[in-house]
Amino acid sequence: MEYDEKLARFRQAHLNPFNKQSGPRQHEQGPGEEAPDVTPEEALPELPPGEPEFRCPERVMDLGLSEDHFSRPVGLFLASDVQQLRQAIEECKQVILELPEQSEKQKDAVVRLIHLRLKLQELKDPNEDEPNIRVLLEHRFYKEKSKSVKQTCDKCNTIIWGLIQTWYTCTGCYYRCHSKCLNLISKPCVSSKVSHQAEYELNICPETGLDSQDYRCAECRAPISLRGVPGEARQCDYTGQYYCSHCHWNDLAVIPARVVHNWDFEPRKVSRCSMRYLALMVSRPVLRLREINPLLFNYVEELVEIRKLRQDILLMKPYFITCREAMEARLLLQLQDRQHFVENDEMYSVQDLLDVHAGRLGCSLTEIHTLFAKHIKLDCERCQAKGFVCELCREGDVLFPFDSHTSVCTDCSAVFHRDCYYDNSTTCPKCARLSLRKQSLFQEPGPDVEA
Repeated sequence: MEYDEKLARFRQAHLNPFNKQSGPRQHEQGPGEEAPDVTPEEALPELPPGEPEFRCPERVMDLGLSEDHFSRPVGLFLASDVQQLRQAIEECKQVILELPEQSEKQKDAVVRLIHLRLKLQELKDPNEDEPNIRVLLEHRFYKEKSKSVKQTCDKCNTIIWGLIQTWYTCTGCYYRCHSKCLNLISKPCVSSKVSHQAEYELNICPETGLDSQDYRCAECRAPISLRGVPGEARQCDYTGQYYCSHCHWNDLAVIPARVVHNWDFEPRKVSRCSMRYLALMVSRPVLRLREINPLLFNYVEELVEIRKLRQDILLMKPYFITCREAMEARLLLQLQDRQHFVENDEMYSVQDLLDVHAGRLGCSLTEIHTLFAKHIKLDCERCQAKGFVCELCREGDVLFPFDSHTSVCTDCSAVFHRDCYYDNSTTCPKCARLSLRKQSLFQEPGPDVEA
């Protein structure tokens, strides 16, 4: 008898909480009457010995065989009815509110709610889906397909749960945010500024003070202060302005002004907007080093070598654009990532300076220079035929303007041995002959002599 009582109590404690079937006493209860407190012993009478356990059809016994709403709802996962899933979600929410706080059953119910919402997201009607493309403040947002990548919303500074939340990414500046945060964005796309005004702030941390910002964030205009009340003020080393913690995440970036003036590549803290702008500008050749800081070439030997290699490549370019074999081999595509190297020798990008500092650019550019010179001087007969002979000594091998032992006249582009050119008092004989010829052509004729 004692065993039967324990078994009855166990069954009563594990009854299905979603089973809303009520006994005849509950049906007879009036609308204004309160149900009397019923203990488990009163609710479940003793089972007579010898009787089968499941002889009463009105009472559902749960021995782990019947489905429980806190177990995996296989039927719901295979269902295709959205209304059914929504109803199950609402019931699960109600159960979570009724269960004791921090209990195991409440935790299981929360997990079940997450699974139900995931299934609802999968079975949601196509006409209810959010658009794949959204255009706001020159941002071009695309809805992301990946669900497993963990990202952070740039607007609300919270984690984007890709499994249960919809999120968008701007294709221009890579701004990420929840779909619910799209209408709250107040900052225009940084890529528009890059396309319209591609230039750097070349003053090192141009701070103007919090009073010039009215003690508000430079981006979202939230109140900030250096004391942390009402919000912590964080300075951007690139713009010199102050931002709140939502707009400044203490990201690190190399500051172009410090690189150009001090050859300093140590990353500094910048705001989110500045970080995206610097990331988009890193490969743009907008730095004219000779005008910004001409003394930099006196202290950085690598820059002098890079400038000489770039000048030689510019001298090789006319050979390639007039050579059929070079055009078929597409030799100039070796510099497709640095197109400005075949256009001029003055402009640099921040990425170029980073590679110079790391020693990568000098090695790669030397290999390309060797490949180009090999084609012109050894592999291609047409390019060899375009060589020069020193017009001062008329001796030696065929000369090319990019050789290290030659000098090129800036007026007529004639090529000479460097030693011959400077021994001749830096006078180009070809230019001298041309000037004499011009003088003879424009010389006034003398008086006619009668025969």
